[in-house]
Amino acid sequence: MKAKRTRQWVWMLSLAASLVLVAGCNDKADEPEPADENELITTVNLKFTESGTTSTQTFTYRDTDGDGGQAATQFDKIVLKPSKTYELAVELLDESKTPTDDISKEVAEESDEHLFVFTVSPTTLATYTYGDKDANNLPIGLKGTFKTNAAGTGKLKVQLRHQPNAKDGTPTPGSDDVNLDFDLTVQ
Repeated sequence: MKAKRTRQWVWMLSLAASLVLVAGCNDKADEPEPADENELITTVNLKFTESGTTSTQTFTYRDTDGDGGQAATQFDKIVLKPSKTYELAVELLDESKTPTDDISKEVAEESDEHLFVFTVSPTTLATYTYGDKDANNLPIGLKGTFKTNAAGTGKLKVQLRHQPNAKDGTPTPGSDDVNLDFDLTVQ
């Protein structure tokens, strides 16, 4: 009788262990989803076209090996006229590929996951107004209006926030695809 109970316990424990193993092997709910990776952006071109003219100035940041590694090979200082309005267009490139990959197109296609943030310091130097929106009526920032005020110097921080499944029109969610501090002179 004792041997029979021992066999029953062994059988029940074996069955329970097998169920746990099978459930563990088939449960994909605990597996992490692959991360939505940030884009590799080696070049940022800021194209300022003075309103009412065809005069365009392009200011560039270029780091051909991407973030980290070698220092940037080009980091232009932005110089604009006071009390002027400019149309600002942003171009993003990945020059580590041949041919060069136009990341601006990808950002436009995935506009519900991206937000440019333009921060001028001091704030009295200039203002930025978004000129484009995604399907959810939230700003993107590939194009907009940049209005300078009185002469002065400062910084223009340009951030591209990557916000998959989190974009709410604010810079908080997500991570940076781009985070650059351009020197800005209005003269």
